[in-house]
Amino acid sequence: MPSCRTLTTPSRKISMQTDDDFSEELSSGFVFPAASPVMAKICSSIHQVARVDVPVLLLGESGVGKEVVARRIHQLSTRSHRSFLKVNCAALPGELLESELFGYEVGAFTGAVRAKPGQFELSNKGTILLDEIGELPPGLQAKLLHVLQGGQFSRLGGRSLIEVDVRIIAATNVNVPQALANKQLRQDLYYRLSALTIHLPPLRERPEEIPVFLKYFMQRSAAQFGCPPKPFPDTVLKAAVAYWWPGNVRELENFVKRFLILGDENLTPAILESSKPRPAPDAFDHQVRPPSVPDTLWSLRTVKAEAEKEAILLALEQSKWRRKDAARKLRISLKGLYNKLRLYGIDTQDCNHIVEFPVSRSSAPPG
Repeated sequence: MPSCRTLTTPSRKISMQTDDDFSEELSSGFVFPAASPVMAKICSSIHQVARVDVPVLLLGESGVGKEVVARRIHQLSTRSHRSFLKVNCAALPGELLESELFGYEVGAFTGAVRAKPGQFELSNKGTILLDEIGELPPGLQAKLLHVLQGGQFSRLGGRSLIEVDVRIIAATNVNVPQALANKQLRQDLYYRLSALTIHLPPLRERPEEIPVFLKYFMQRSAAQFGCPPKPFPDTVLKAAVAYWWPGNVRELENFVKRFLILGDENLTPAILESSKPRPAPDAFDHQVRPPSVPDTLWSLRTVKAEAEKEAILLALEQSKWRRKDAARKLRISLKGLYNKLRLYGIDTQDCNHIVEFPVSRSSAPPG
């Protein structure tokens, strides 16, 4: 996957007017914008991919809209009248994930008093999105490979084969070459899934989308909270376009909700400050080197440690220094986060906590 470049304020002209609607709202409530050349090209690819009934692999950072693309592919396919189901492969441990995907028979484990169909059976003739496919345990990767090859599997604790006709869309934010090299992802499974691959760029690489997203989320949030939408001052619009949005569309949506509740007086200084150009997380140059480390000791291990520490600090900041939420954002256990905090000498005890305003979570975030 292409590496992220250092973000600067875009040199190309970006319209702050959103009267010309470059987006379309899916029936599920998600929005798919195509205001930038790269997303217009992806939109064209989606129409082509949807017509071909083969697996699709979606690549991109967390929050760029992979679920939205998966839903759009399903909506344009011949399976659109059938079910679309999403399974987060990182949300459950291996044993529970297997029963969730493939179902189980009576007596398969303690408490299995009746048979239960899995997500593959429930999405028969439809589409299933396997999100975070890179987190799928090796044993389940082998079982998934059998489904891809022959459309057959057996329930947990079962002996008979079940046949299904399901279109599989897989999504991941991992570095695929590295995952293959580390045996985290099976090569044969990858080759089966990657017949058609779509890479979604981060929001910072398509700033033309930002005014569209701001308008859409403002209208949707205002309707959700039962209040009139608020206009964005020019200073906020310009800062939003220049900001690098590490959390991508999810972060932008939450920003709009905070802006709607608090108003520009509380948010403008913060986003103007954070809109200063920053290097991408994997940028490698002298500006990100810790001054205490001599060149002779500068190694990949040092880079990894600094990047990890930076990611932890960013997650804590975005989570208002709530360690449980930060651990969930980093996809590690709370105990694992505590170990990392001790390792890097990060003290969260004396941090000034920001008051959190309750926000409804009834609407699903972009994938």
